[in-house]
Order: sequence, then structure tokens, then C-alpha cells
Amino acid sequence: MVEIFHTASEDCSRVVTKNYSTSFSSAIRMLHRDLRTPVFNIYGFVRFADEIVDSFHDHDKISLLQEFRQQTYEAIERRISLNPILNSFQRTVNEYNIDHKLIDAFFNSMEMDLSKVSYDEAGYKEYIYGSAEVVGLMCLYVFCDGKRSLYDKLEAPARSLGSAFQKVNFLRDLKADYNGLSRIYFPGCDFNNFTEESKRRIEDDIQKDFNDAYHGIIELPFKARFGVYVAYKYYYSLFKKIKRLKPAKILHARIRIPNYHKAMIFLRAGLKNQLRLI
Repeated sequence: MVEIFHTASEDCSRVVTKNYSTSFSSAIRMLHRDLRTPVFNIYGFVRFADEIVDSFHDHDKISLLQEFRQQTYEAIERRISLNPILNSFQRTVNEYNIDHKLIDAFFNSMEMDLSKVSYDEAGYKEYIYGSAEVVGLMCLYVFCDGKRSLYDKLEAPARSLGSAFQKVNFLRDLKADYNGLSRIYFPGCDFNNFTEESKRRIEDDIQKDFNDAYHGIIELPFKARFGVYVAYKYYYSLFKKIKRLKPAKILHARIRIPNYHKAMIFLRAGLKNQLRLI
């Protein structure tokens, strides 16, 4: 039966998410059970595309990404694919009528990673929109489950949350991106002379994103609110840790949240949820 294949495909997306991000995997499990599988399907797809541009250095990345893009649209049109990650993704796209323009923007940003090593302000915003904000919007389609008025109301905060997550990732991975991949995402920054002022300017921008995102989180449907809040609190804790560090420290080490701290984040978020404080 084809349903066995679909279930196996979705299991693959779940495993990919767990293997690449235990934090996101844990946050997704805090969503209502009805929402977990489609969000795993979205993350598995995003992770594979990102892996092509970030890790497949001994292979023809351009061809691989072009093939993956073409196969994605074929899977959506055919409503099936022998690639289990694309099969699970197309099921979510078709079930929730996710706008294909979001997928276009995502692939455009992935293609930017193949050639661009620095960004001006316009390119920076375009990249963040396609690489992160649209991922949040895909998930928002799932959370709103066809309620277009709710989607329109929460679109801007969802974009802010994706933007905040991505910018924190940029700071956390500064060493790998700059030294390993020669990428400079933040416009106007000289990482050979990364000053407190430059760092603070970036942090102020991220803080605004987090503030704007929170107003949307508390308006999310109940089934989605807790899981998204957990992800928000994890990234906000990572952000606060980064803020306490000197610029030189960020350039020479990948910043992490210890497992015991992650556990505390989940416990505190759970308590707030039980007390209806979210």
C-alpha cells in the first residue's frame, strides 16, 4: 500500500531533523501531534538543500542543487517522489496549499550561497527572507490550517522569528562561515576588526526581531503556540549568551547551549504553559 511508503518517507524526515538538530527536533515534539509530521517534513527538505551548499565540497554543488530544485517541483506536481524527503515535503505542500513562491525564494537563497561571499543591505535582506523567513511562513501555513485571515495577521511576526533565528545562527557560526566558507553575511562588517560597536549594532537589530516575533507567538493557535515558544526561548537564550561575549570570542568558537540549560528551558516553558502564561 502506498500509505506505507508515505509513512516511511515521513519517518525519514523525522530522522533527518533529529540527526541535524536535536533542539529543533525537541521543539517540534512540543507541538500538538497533528502538527509534528508536516513540520518535520518541511525541516527535512530545508536541511537537505542547505546541506548541498554547505557540505558537499567534493561534488558539483550547482548541478546537485539544480537537480534537487527540479525534483522538488516534479514531486509537488506528481504528488509523489521516490526521494523520501521530497515525497514527505510534497505531501505537506499539497495538503496545506503552501505558496510555491516561498519555495522559489528558498531556492534562490540557497543558490546565493553557491556564489556570493559578502552582501550589501539589499542582498542581506533577500538572503534572510529566502533562507529563513519563508521557512517560518511554510510552517505558518500548517499552523493556520487554511485560515487565511489568521495567516495574514501573523505573517510579519513569523518573518521576524525566522529572521531572528537566522541572524543568531550567523553569529553562532561566525567562525565556520568566515574562516571555513569565506562568507560574510552581515553588511558593512569587517571581521578582521570586529568591534563592540559592530556587534552591538547587529544585536540591536536581532533584539527588535525577537520583540516583534513574540507578539505573534502569543497569537498562534493553541496547538502550535507551545512548541514555537520553546524554539523562541532556546534561541533567545543562545542570543543572550552571545551578547555577553567579546567579539573575539565569537570569531574563534562556536557558541552552544549546554544540555542541562536546554532542559531547564523546556521545563520553564512547560511550567509557563501549564499556568497559561504563554
